[in-house]
Formats: sequence, C-alpha cells, structure tokens
Amino acid sequence: MEITLKGDKEFEDIPSLKTKALRINLNENIYGTFAEIGAGQETVRQFFRAGGGSGTIAKAMSAYDKDFSDAIYGIEEDGRYVTEARLRKMLTHEINLIEERIARDKHPNKMFFSYANTVATIDFAKKYKGHGWVGIKYQIEPDDSAYNEIILHLRFRENDARLQQETLGILGTNLIYGAYYKYNEPKKLLRYLYDHLDKDQIEIDTINFSGPVFDNVDNRLMSLQLVKNNMTDAVMFAADGNNVLPAKILYKKNILALRGSFRPVTKVNIDMYEKSYDMFVKENKVDPNNTQVVFEITLSNLRAEGEIDEQDFMDRAKLLCSLGHTVLISNFQEYYKLVEYFSQYSKNRMGLAMGVNNLVDIFDEKYYRHLSGGILEAFGKLFFKDLRVYLYPMVNDDGTLTDSENLKVHPRMKELYKFFKYNGKVVDITDYDPSILTIFSRTVLKAIADGDEGWEAMLPPGVAKIIKEKGLFGYEAEEVFREQ
Repeated sequence: MEITLKGDKEFEDIPSLKTKALRINLNENIYGTFAEIGAGQETVRQFFRAGGGSGTIAKAMSAYDKDFSDAIYGIEEDGRYVTEARLRKMLTHEINLIEERIARDKHPNKMFFSYANTVATIDFAKKYKGHGWVGIKYQIEPDDSAYNEIILHLRFRENDARLQQETLGILGTNLIYGAYYKYNEPKKLLRYLYDHLDKDQIEIDTINFSGPVFDNVDNRLMSLQLVKNNMTDAVMFAADGNNVLPAKILYKKNILALRGSFRPVTKVNIDMYEKSYDMFVKENKVDPNNTQVVFEITLSNLRAEGEIDEQDFMDRAKLLCSLGHTVLISNFQEYYKLVEYFSQYSKNRMGLAMGVNNLVDIFDEKYYRHLSGGILEAFGKLFFKDLRVYLYPMVNDDGTLTDSENLKVHPRMKELYKFFKYNGKVVDITDYDPSILTIFSRTVLKAIADGDEGWEAMLPPGVAKIIKEKGLFGYEAEEVFREQ
C-alpha cells in the first residue's frame, strides 16, 4: 500500500524536514506516540514545528528519571537503560496504550505507530561520544494485528551534546517518514535516513526490519548496505545468522580474528582457526571463557570482481554461521584498522590468525602511503596493542614450506620484520595438518563451476551438503545447466 495525500505533488528528491513532518501530520490516518529518553524531545519537536500535528501526535513524553522510567517500562536485568531490550519495551508499552485507549469503532481508519529512542549523548569529559537505540513500531493498514518494526543502533560522532540532539531529531524524522512512504523500498529507506545529515555526524551500525511488510527483507543484506553506503565501518552476524550489535559481542573480550574470502570456507580455514585458537587461549591474560573468535570478510574481498555480488556475500555468511561462527563484514583493507576497531570495545589481548601471503602484504609499504608516518605509523597502531599474529605456513610449488623463519619481505622491511618476529609478536602455527596445505578456496570454487568431482573432500564436514542443498556459489544453476 502506497500512502498518498489528496493533491499531493511530486516531492523533491530530498524533501525538507518540515515537508516530511508535514506530510505525516496531514495524513489524517497516521496517529501515534513519541517516547524519547536521553537527548530531549528532538524528534517530536520537528512535528510540532511543522504544524498540523494535533491529529498525529497522541502523546509526547520523556521519562528521564530512572525510577520513573522503571515504573513505566520495568527494570532491565542488566540495570542499563540504553539497550535494545529497553527500546523494545518502550515501543510495545506505548502501542499497547494506544490500543487500550483509542476505540477502533470511533477511529476505524487510524494507523497506529509508536516512535521511541533511548540514548546517551557525549559525557561532560568528552571521553565517550555517546550512542543510542532508535525505533518505530507501526501499521500501514488500520486493521493490521501484526505491527511492523524498524530498529537501529547509532553512534554519535559529534563532540557537542546539543548537536547530537539535533542530529537525533533529524534521524528520527527521516525514520518515521521512510517507514510510511518508503517501506516498500527498504534499501532506499536506509539511504534516506541520512537526508540532511553527514556521515561524520552519525554512524548506524545495526538495523533490523521485521513485520509483515518486511517478510522478504534479509537483514543481513540490509547490514551489507550499511557498509556499502559507508554508514558504518563494520557489521556483525552472530552464529544464528542474525544481525548483532558488535559491542554486545566484543565488549571487554579477548578477540581472535581470521580474515579471508571464505569462498567457500575450506579445511585449511578451519584448521587455521582451531590451531590458532588452541595457542591463543594458552597465552597469558587470555581467559578461554571470555574469548570471542571472529571470521572477518573485508569489503575489498567482496569487490574482488567489481561490484559486490550480494548473493555471493550471502553464501559466505550462511556457511560460516552454519558452522557456528561469528562473522564480521568490514571496510578495513589494512589490518591495523581492524585492530583499532576492536580496540573500541576491548583492551584485552588480541590475536590475528593469517597465512604467509597476508603477513607479507602487511609489510608492503604501498598500503600506508596515505599515512603521514607511513608503515611505521601503521605498525605502531597494529602492534602497540596487546596483539600477536599466529602464522599458518604455506606450501611452495617444490613442496617446501614457508613460515615466519624464511618468509621474504621487501629488503627495506627486513629489520622491521625481525624486530616484531623476535619480540614474540609473530609466532608460527606448528601443529597444522600437512595433508591439507594444497587446498585453496579458488580451487574449490572453480571445481564447483566446472562440475568437477572431488571438491567436497576439501571442505569441513557438512559444508558440501549445505552448498548442494541451498545451491550456494552457483552450484544449483550449474547442475541445471549440465542436465540441459
């Protein structure tokens, strides 16, 4: 259903905030509440200012006092207020109140909504810039018993509380407008959240769509849009395949990360993971019960063949999640940026598991020309942290092995490499499986495409079955083609 107004003219490509709020206000059937905690009533202010809000705004409130807020929405188990759970309680509570207080027989055409946010703006010392949860629960048909929801998490990038409040108000207005007028184009809705905003003002790092109108929306693909559109540097999927807030998974954890194309995930990838993990959890300062393993795919790998193949991305994510792993999709080409990202959430010991070629690339100066301090600045950021590299060996064409002892870097980098190597920052994975060193993802992918046999044996147990059942990496299409 496309909601229109009598006499509506074509709106500009980027309608003003007043235009957006006024269009909502002048639709006599859109009716709901605003509950905003932590940054003033900045969103509803846009609708009051636009005029005509008396038929749209049922209630606007801010439950700032914690005891008062708890009395309305209940007490959170973790005692926190700026959480997804708190936001969901707010949305549900306010919708229930509307349903209880507004008689359907008197207002048969009303489409109810509840908009809410719970945020923490920048602190007085300007040490923490602040973050928050924003969402809307709403109908697009008056008789819908099932509501639709859009819930997102944001991080403020501005250094002034007042500016953050204004930014939140703009985002909220864009969200409500998009929920009603762009719900059938969720990718556009996502981009329009930044109308009248700059990406230097705010970062959206998690978003989830649910409800009848979003039945066909894959939230993992929507998360990919966040990275593609530079709305965030990275998004994360939990082992169950659902979007998850990175801070929830990484906060104060020991982190072991593996970067790869995983196209598809092979026995080598899993052997590297298992052996590096065994070494990592034996390190000082590493608590196995407080350790998080992350499989990371960089956007540069996803763009290996030009424009991102979204289905290809889905294939990789599904496989890794099906094996019980947490997946990070990032914009980080350089490893030091990945480590800096993790350092936002944890100061505990970290590890990077990688192959020889990856380590050689780290010592390539061309990746650091944009830094004023060049490779030294990058390595300061990379190894200044409590970090260790676990190196998986590479088999050469003549059957010999390359490891940390004999790998070759550029002559200018030899002394730098030795410094980190002999200070224990680079250690070899020695308990590897020598029988699988000749397995490469690209070999498996080509075998699937060519219809060759034997590729199944190169993959971890169960992976080949998933590829065949779900037609991943073009398997099904190729099979149909060969049958014809």
